[in-house]
Amino acid sequence: MEDECITELYWKRDEQAVAESRSKYGAYCGTIADNILHSREDTEECLNDTWERAWNTIPPERPRRLGVYLGSLTRSIAIDRWRRDRAEKRGSGQAELCLDELSECIGEERPIEDSLALREALDSFLRAQSKKNRKIFLLRYWYMLPVTEVADRCGMTEGAAKMQLLRLRNKLKEHLEKEGVSI
Repeated sequence: MEDECITELYWKRDEQAVAESRSKYGAYCGTIADNILHSREDTEECLNDTWERAWNTIPPERPRRLGVYLGSLTRSIAIDRWRRDRAEKRGSGQAELCLDELSECIGEERPIEDSLALREALDSFLRAQSKKNRKIFLLRYWYMLPVTEVADRCGMTEGAAKMQLLRLRNKLKEHLEKEGVSI
């Protein structure tokens, strides 16, 4: 089913919207959640929360790209769950590593999804990057893949991927300072 039709089902408050979202974007959203949470049970709960949040936010929201919207909801919910679990047990994993790396650029306590100015600055930063650099950045910091997998997917060595990620973080920090986004 097309995204516009699914969105229209949400607007009509037809519960089929959730089933269609799950069918079309369940695997995509599940991958996002699993890369952050690394737990089948937590991923399932996160997905259920995603469908519920979509139901509660559409309307009034009318997402232009439903897959991106659902992916963003999933990511936000998974990061919140990961932070809650981390506070409870202080575990470590890819999500912690990714967020620690980004904290150099955006500050430690600032959730990416909560700051419009930061979001706009990130968008403009990513638009200015080459397709390959954008892919490297998003694989690591959006999908939170391990550096080895980022390197494999981008056809580079792990060392080259680490160096490119460092350069991208430095460029991002410069870009944020230039844009006047407080860090």
